[in-house]
Amino acid sequence: MIQVLIGADICPIGQNARYFETGDVTALWGDTLLSLLSSADLAIANLECPFILQSSPILKTGPNFGVSPAAMSAIKKSGFHLLSLANNHIMDHGPAGLATTLRVCLESCIQTVGAGENLASARQMFVKKIGSVRIAVLAFAEHEFSIARDGYPGANPLNIPAFVRTVLGNKTQFDYLIVLLHGSHEFHVPTPRIQETCRFMVEMGANAVIVQHPHCLGGYEEYQGGHIVYGQGALLMDEDIYRSSKSFHEGFFVKLSISGPATSSMELIPFTQSDPEPGARAMDPEHEREFLRHLEKRSAAIKDEAFVKEEWLRFCEQHKHGYVSALLGHNRVLRKLNKQGVLTKLLYGKKNLLSVRNIVNCETHREAIQTIFNECLI
Repeated sequence: MIQVLIGADICPIGQNARYFETGDVTALWGDTLLSLLSSADLAIANLECPFILQSSPILKTGPNFGVSPAAMSAIKKSGFHLLSLANNHIMDHGPAGLATTLRVCLESCIQTVGAGENLASARQMFVKKIGSVRIAVLAFAEHEFSIARDGYPGANPLNIPAFVRTVLGNKTQFDYLIVLLHGSHEFHVPTPRIQETCRFMVEMGANAVIVQHPHCLGGYEEYQGGHIVYGQGALLMDEDIYRSSKSFHEGFFVKLSISGPATSSMELIPFTQSDPEPGARAMDPEHEREFLRHLEKRSAAIKDEAFVKEEWLRFCEQHKHGYVSALLGHNRVLRKLNKQGVLTKLLYGKKNLLSVRNIVNCETHREAIQTIFNECLI
């Protein structure tokens, strides 16, 4: 039986940073999780920041993460074999940060997937033969500030036609396919689109699709013989703005036991992380039972597409004014004034908002505005 262990976001910052840099893996994981990692035939995680030699932050919304290459010593000693770089932070320090990250991983004999020096290399599939089974991994990120383009480095963008072509073009090269999808809204998953995307990936040949990035538990389902996990929580990440959120400090490993081509079972192994002590630790039995009961209840609910849609509508209702303010380019003061939508009503008529709606909704108009921003035409 082949054991594949998948963790979500590792970011060696905050209180955990010193343990990564000194290689103190016992402080980071404790004996139970460290033993779990060391026993895996393939241990995978998402590296949620670049390794940098000097700071060169790009202009973006949200925080810029970057850590010393010294943190790699703990990642290697922990037992990880493969790091996904397909996420919204891997280009936080531009091409130099990604180049350093790729070099440090190569020198440490840690494989990577989901990012590269150009779009073609970012799209490359990782394949490893373990026993008689060839296991493949693809990693994708939603379009934020980290995406690779032709002739420009970055993360592998979520692109359904490209996904299908990659799977069809390589189907003779693998027996079992794992897809890591870095997307959905932080603290809300699945959205209707994410659920449809994950299910389609299974229909096209993925045996397991794991959503990372939301920092919360999205539930799981078995779909047409494949495993889908809609959010694992963070793996090891200490971030000030999230410390008050209970869900940020709870997560789980996905353990796939693969017995043959396209044949596997899935086990979820819960833990707490950075709560408030540094490191991640296996839950005590009572906490684990409560956690898994809650996760099972949510997993049953999200099988109903109507429930997923209704939940998403509630989320959008709660955040509608913030989204519209961001879209209209309001600064911090104007966003605060528009918390209840007053500025939108006063300054923008229905016809103005219909024009914005058309640019956002129409595929060709949206493609045009994306090109204008991506190619710095304005």
